[in-house]
Amino acid sequence: MDFSIKQIRADGAKSAAIIVGMYDGGKFAPAAKAVDRASSGYLTALHRRGDLKATSGACTVLHAVPSIAAERVIVVGLGKEETPTLKGYRDAVAAALKAAAGTGAKEATLFATEWPVAGISPAERTLHAVAVGHETAYRFDQLKSQKDENGKAGLARITLGTSDKPTAAVSAALVQGAALGAGVALAKDLGNLPSNVCTPTYLAAQAERIGKAHKFKVTVLDRKDMEKLGMGSFLSVTRGSAEPPRFIVMEYRGGPKKQKPVVLVGKGITFDTGGISLKPAGDMDEMKYDMSGAGSVLGTLKAVAAMKLPINVVGLVPTCENMPSGTATKPGDVVTSMSGQTIEVLNTDAEGRLILCDALTYAERFDPAAVIDIATLTGACVIALGHVATGLFSNQDDLAREIAAAGAAAWDRAWPMPLWDDYQEQIKSPFADMANIGGRPAGSVTAACFLARFAKKYPWAHLDIAGTAWKSGRDKGSTGRPVPLLTTFLMRRAA
Repeated sequence: MDFSIKQIRADGAKSAAIIVGMYDGGKFAPAAKAVDRASSGYLTALHRRGDLKATSGACTVLHAVPSIAAERVIVVGLGKEETPTLKGYRDAVAAALKAAAGTGAKEATLFATEWPVAGISPAERTLHAVAVGHETAYRFDQLKSQKDENGKAGLARITLGTSDKPTAAVSAALVQGAALGAGVALAKDLGNLPSNVCTPTYLAAQAERIGKAHKFKVTVLDRKDMEKLGMGSFLSVTRGSAEPPRFIVMEYRGGPKKQKPVVLVGKGITFDTGGISLKPAGDMDEMKYDMSGAGSVLGTLKAVAAMKLPINVVGLVPTCENMPSGTATKPGDVVTSMSGQTIEVLNTDAEGRLILCDALTYAERFDPAAVIDIATLTGACVIALGHVATGLFSNQDDLAREIAAAGAAAWDRAWPMPLWDDYQEQIKSPFADMANIGGRPAGSVTAACFLARFAKKYPWAHLDIAGTAWKSGRDKGSTGRPVPLLTTFLMRRAA
């Protein structure tokens, strides 16, 4: 979907569809008011008859409105004018674009940037409108023998209509929204691909492709490289798989040479059977999404590079499969991490932390300004926060607040969780420096406490996306989260 922005009058826009807004009580947003005035009160008459709904997200498609150049006028409900929210804004944009696509129109003019939201600038509304547009247009049918013709018949072009000349900030937001949309789409594609396609080798090839397209350095380490580095914890996870592991290093250098980079570390388990601690068969197919942390790192690096942000960012992706076999790591085995700390593996299904800990040690060599790891780490986080918020843990309160604020601005929210030393007691081991699980109580917290032992030399945060990385059921598929959060965090740092 292509987006552009143009100063244009709603009543004179020659478009297959124009999209205007209406609040509760029949009050029209500026573009709708212009349409109503030009059509001699046509919209007002419809509202009085009860034919226009102002409920947030409700859409009414009108054809051949008198004295209006557009073929269709779509009136979308904006809810109460007194309490506009970012969620309501995004929902209205999504509903309107879906309604427009359902008419068969190939292009539409959307007057959404005039819909105010408290604390959200016109540029930010522009970015959100474009990002939502890309989300509504997303389809994953690349593995089907017959493509989704309904999806292909949707909107191809969206013009953001505005009564004022677009500012430089608004024009920049248009580009940023498109870059963000592309980054989210990449993360979704990688998550939705089956594990027989999206292998560690495939992920590495995609990272190299992005690096080549945007001219930044990508290094891929193989098993021998990892053995030389002493990544015994990471390699213990891949022992049962025939697929070779990969460690991907992506270095985007958009900032000053001496600027310390932000390091993003993404868990890349391309399929997780649980290993010897085998998972139940039900819904195990969804374990292809266990590389969603890795996908979010690739998606974020793609978005950041497309925006040409003046910041240094390093992406680290430890990626492998977790499979059972005669060579697989067994419960009770003790492994040595790259940091030299030893780990008693009590449960081979707690494998994400075993690959992340070596990546966190590797991150030290970049002298990072901050490190954020992203992982579908614990079912316990799903129990704690459901599928709404990502779990946020950090060894620095300022960093946690910065990430949470970026998530709120991106509508990709994270919720702070405790990381107190009291919980460290649960992962003590009589045979090694630590155990890889701490029992059922506070499972997401003890997992974060495990990782914290490898992140003492820099500001660090951990995002547990087990509940937010994908959806199950009828709408099954990757969400692309937390690419919006991470990208917004980096945009703010770059600014």
